[in-house]
Amino acid sequence: MQVNQPVKIISDSTCDLSQELVEKYDIDILPLHILLGDAEFCDGKDISPDSIFTWADENKATPKTSAPSLEDAVTLLRPYVAEGREVICFSISGSMSTSGNVMRLAAEELDASSLVTVIDSKNLSTGIGLLVVEAAIMAEQGHSAAEITAAIQEIIPKVRASFVVDTLVYLWRGGRCNAVAALAGSALKLHPKIVVENGAMHATKKYRGKINAAIMSYVKDLESDLKAARTDRVFITHSGCSREVVEEVRTYLKSLHKFREIHETRAGGVISSHCGPGTLGVLFIAD
Repeated sequence: MQVNQPVKIISDSTCDLSQELVEKYDIDILPLHILLGDAEFCDGKDISPDSIFTWADENKATPKTSAPSLEDAVTLLRPYVAEGREVICFSISGSMSTSGNVMRLAAEELDASSLVTVIDSKNLSTGIGLLVVEAAIMAEQGHSAAEITAAIQEIIPKVRASFVVDTLVYLWRGGRCNAVAALAGSALKLHPKIVVENGAMHATKKYRGKINAAIMSYVKDLESDLKAARTDRVFITHSGCSREVVEEVRTYLKSLHKFREIHETRAGGVISSHCGPGTLGVLFIAD
C-alpha cells in the first residue's frame, strides 16, 4: 500500500530563504538567471551578490535578470510528477517576471497540470518566503494542495513587504527610477522606502541622512504594524548591511516581545541586482 507523500513545495530563487530554512522545510529552489554582460549565471548557485555589485560598479551597468529556464523547471518537477505527488510552486510577482509562466509550461510539458499548482506570490524576496514557509508547514501537517492553496490565497494580501535602499543607482540602472531622482537622491542622501503592494513596487517615504540611521527610523515607523502582525515569524532581509545595523534591528524587534522567530536572510542575486548594496527590509504577515 502506497503512503501518500506530503505536498512538495517549490519556490523560485527570489524567495531569499536561508539554506537553513530551505533544508528545515524541505523546499526545492528553482533559480532565475542573472546576466553580467555575455556571462549567464544561476541565482544562488554559481554567483554571489557581492560579485554582482563588483561587476555592476566596474561596468557602470545593471545586471540583467531573467526567468528560470524551462529545461530546469521540467528537470526539477519530473521526479515528483513520476511519483504522482502534488506540487505547489511559488513565483515572484507576475508583473516582475515570467517565472510563474515557466513553471506552468513545465507542468504542461510533463502532462501534470492536475498535479502542479503555481501560485503568483504578488510579492518578492521574503515576502514570498513567508508564504513558502506557511505552505511548507501545512504540507508537513498533511494538508492537500487545494487546502494549502486556499489558505495561501487568503494570506497573500496580508504580507507586508517593504525595504529601504541605500542608493538609487541600481534602481535607476534597472529602469525603476529616472536619472534625476537617482542623482537627487545621492546628492541629498535620500533613502526611499519601497513598498510592495498588489504585486508592484512603490516608493513612499524618503529618509534623509546616513543609511544606518535611516534604516532604524524606517523600522521604528513600522512599530504599530509590527505589533499587529502574526506572531510566528518576522524576517530581516538585507543585501549586505553592516553587522551593527542588522543587530540593532534584531534587538529592536526582540524588544517588542511579539515574534517567536526572528530570521535574518541575505537577499539573493536577483533582488540584489535591482536594489543594490545596503538595502534592508523587515517583512511579516499582518494578523
